[in-house]
Amino acid sequence: MNDQRSAAEPAAAAVAVPEAVTALEGAGSSWADRRAALAPIALVVAGGLSVQFGSAVAALLMPKAGALGVVTLRLAAAALILLVICRPKLRGHSRADWGTVLAFGVAMGGMNTLFYLALDRIPLGIAVTLEVLGPLALSVFASRRLINVLWAGLALVGVVLLGGGGFDRLDPVGAAFALGAGAMWAAYIVFSARTGRRFPQADGLALAMVVAAVLSLPLGIIESGAKLTVPSTVALGAAVAVLSSVLPYTLELMALRRLPAPTFAVMMSLEPAIAAGAGFLILDQALSTTDALAIALVIGASVGAVRGRSGPAPRREA
Repeated sequence: MNDQRSAAEPAAAAVAVPEAVTALEGAGSSWADRRAALAPIALVVAGGLSVQFGSAVAALLMPKAGALGVVTLRLAAAALILLVICRPKLRGHSRADWGTVLAFGVAMGGMNTLFYLALDRIPLGIAVTLEVLGPLALSVFASRRLINVLWAGLALVGVVLLGGGGFDRLDPVGAAFALGAGAMWAAYIVFSARTGRRFPQADGLALAMVVAAVLSLPLGIIESGAKLTVPSTVALGAAVAVLSSVLPYTLELMALRRLPAPTFAVMMSLEPAIAAGAGFLILDQALSTTDALAIALVIGASVGAVRGRSGPAPRREA
């Protein structure tokens, strides 16, 4: 529950307290306010760093376990870790609560599956750039301002540049998977926020992760089979789970309790740049000048969209 402070100090206090002391109190309060405002932003940035470098490690694991096998290892390990840590209660939840968790798990599973299928075909930085169009579209629709349509057009220019006038250069199937992952990412943002309001701490996340893991398990077994039981593969899968699921999803869930979903969605604009850096450092995936410009356009469009939002941020339920 958020504490509410009065808009102005009482007149009697303003007279009784010396100006210097009042100024110091005001400065301290201002610093505390800034720190409180920056805390959820820091959570989102930390989550972005974790998930993108985790994705780079996952790309190294794909030759051993396959794209769907990596998804299964990641989600299954993350579900086990979160269940042990959170020990979520299964009783005392309404049908609407369980429906929200189910939708959150489906969105999470779909987002991961489609993204790793894309990552198996196109570079990490480009895959994330296409994927981030989902959160950008969410922000544009939520803002209800014409100016954000222009920002969406700028992002579209970036996408056209990535495709070089056609997606043959990128592998059209990989690009389609990335765009599909973006749509699921937008759904993930919406249902993550709802789950955070309905369940304490990370309980809802743990339950949704179980849903995602169960959905991915048959696909991983069909593609990889016994490869999923190799100790070194399991160890790398657990590392990917921590970096790409447990840490970032927990941090994002905490951030979404204090940030409006549209604002959070646009902060995801940092993801393509982080992914490009991770791809270069870990996977040796250098970007061309055109690709870098395209990523910059998508990031600029996302930042412009969030600055174009009007009105106060919607209140969150206690």
